[in-house]
Amino acid sequence: MEEEWVVSVLRKCSNLKRTKQIHGHILKSGLHTDPFVFGRLLLHCAVSISDALHYSLRLFHHFPNPDTFMHNTLIRGLSLSQNPLLSLHPFIQLRRQPSLSPDSFSFAFVLKGVANSRQLRPGIQLHSQAFHHGFDTHIFVGTTLISMYAECGDSVSARRVFDKMSEPNVVAWNAAVTAAFRCGDVEGAGDVFGRMPLRNLTSWNVMLAGYAKAGELGLARRVFCDMPLRDEVSWSTMIIGFAHNGCFDEAFGFFRELLREGIGTNEVSLTGVLSACAQAGAFEFGKILHGFVEKAGFLCVGSVNNALIDTYSKCGNVAMARLVFQNMPVARSIVSWTSIIAGLAMHGYGEEAIQLFHEMEESGVRPDGITFISLLYACSHSGLVEEGYGFFSKMKNLYGIEPAIEHYGCMVDLYGRAARLQKAYEFICEMPVSPNAIIWRTLLGACSIHGNIELAELVKARLAEMDPGNSGDHVLLSNVYAVAGKWKDVASIRRTMTEHSMKKTPGRSMIEIDKVIYCFVAGEKPNEVTKEAHEKLREIMLRLRVEAGYAPQLRSVLHDIEEEEKEDSVSKHSEKLAAAFGIAKLPKGRILRIVKNLRVCGDCHTVMKLISKIYRVEIIVRDRSRFHSFKDGFCSCRDYW
Repeated sequence: MEEEWVVSVLRKCSNLKRTKQIHGHILKSGLHTDPFVFGRLLLHCAVSISDALHYSLRLFHHFPNPDTFMHNTLIRGLSLSQNPLLSLHPFIQLRRQPSLSPDSFSFAFVLKGVANSRQLRPGIQLHSQAFHHGFDTHIFVGTTLISMYAECGDSVSARRVFDKMSEPNVVAWNAAVTAAFRCGDVEGAGDVFGRMPLRNLTSWNVMLAGYAKAGELGLARRVFCDMPLRDEVSWSTMIIGFAHNGCFDEAFGFFRELLREGIGTNEVSLTGVLSACAQAGAFEFGKILHGFVEKAGFLCVGSVNNALIDTYSKCGNVAMARLVFQNMPVARSIVSWTSIIAGLAMHGYGEEAIQLFHEMEESGVRPDGITFISLLYACSHSGLVEEGYGFFSKMKNLYGIEPAIEHYGCMVDLYGRAARLQKAYEFICEMPVSPNAIIWRTLLGACSIHGNIELAELVKARLAEMDPGNSGDHVLLSNVYAVAGKWKDVASIRRTMTEHSMKKTPGRSMIEIDKVIYCFVAGEKPNEVTKEAHEKLREIMLRLRVEAGYAPQLRSVLHDIEEEEKEDSVSKHSEKLAAAFGIAKLPKGRILRIVKNLRVCGDCHTVMKLISKIYRVEIIVRDRSRFHSFKDGFCSCRDYW
């Protein structure tokens, strides 16, 4: 039959252009009035192919009497869109049709839309209507109600819906566990899991993911060990979970164990372990993974290529990142372009990032909001103020992208780094959306760098109203006072921090030696590794004084203490210890790659430049905001960071 042939061909269409051709054939053959054929066409446009939801809306409005299936299809498509709350409109239309009534799918799809939009009020109204139609006890609808309440943060209602189910199946039990985790009730999730009469593999994986996301790595490991069966999702969850919680050695360990077990890797586990390499700056391990990816045939997967670009960029080798990008055997997606632009931005190559952005435009790939964040970041770290403002305007006026709070933050950072502090302040005051604490904190950081006490005090007052317990804000203001020599004000801030039990985030630096990550923390207790690092650092500092005339920049120290104590405090910064350990352990000619959790201070920046010159070594430091590549006494940032 022709109807079956059309539906079969339709399933093979992967883009809107080809689908329109099939639609033309349907019109010519008169099948457009057939509810079965038209319904499948509508489903294909609304759900199966991307960027065709607008076409499905037009189709729906041209069909004389759409049935419940067609309404449900549109509800489903809209529930998965960027504005999922729009799924309420076809649901309301369905309710108004005297000859039609919503079924379990109608409620499940529209509840999914409400859940995705995290709007509790319409969710409660839909729950009431589901009750009125007798679907509140339906297992499919009830499970979706649990998820909806969880997404909206109402754990009590989610639990109440579950408790009223007479015979919940394993899917409902899994939804209840997920709901508890989503609402931050880790103990409650464990309780529900413990009472489950029957568990499937998904049940165990839900527990793994929940514990990992909550940072309960010990519990995650225990569940992993107790699992009767593990799949690729289980292993990927452990790799990604441990990596995101900063336990990189354990993440690498799980990946090695995965390979030893002979379990086939997938793109999720590979991108997960590559993400761990990126976060830890594990360049050597990343190179080994690159070889594995190539041999295993995963270079044909776009997401793996994107992860390699990100890994090389964050491990300090942007040249390799560009090579991966240029040699991609698959089409470059918006993620690919954005990843390489972000990589260039981190390394301070603003002009190159802009050039690549123009190449992306010429290739026909349309930039999104994340692309513009990377582009503005590139301009900020290269001092390209006018260019940054131009792109901010272009984003709105040419591409119709409404600026998010992150874009405004980039603009404040752009002006702040360029010492245009008043302009940054005026920009914040003129923002059409309320500035959050991060926006004000960005300006406070700029005030700290450029020593503007008056504006720093004003900004700190705003932050005190929004986030009074943030220790970083107190440290930044303290830094401004310390640079100006206002030690009474410094002491007052430190006293306030002590009274409120606020602790300054300790500096932490990591360096990879023979595929092992070593971590150094300022003021940590001595062990064999730190002892060796301190001994080597004393030798280095002495040589820098004698051969390069180095004198510590004591303005970086926030306390009004004796000069000797200041020098001792500055000399023990974590990146100096990591560099000293690297010089002691790595063979000559090897690049030192260091990752730090905070911004590099002025004294450490000077020391790295001198070490690179005296010891003839290249040092790449990734701090909280960018990369510094030290070579022959110079830094790639040109002292603009």
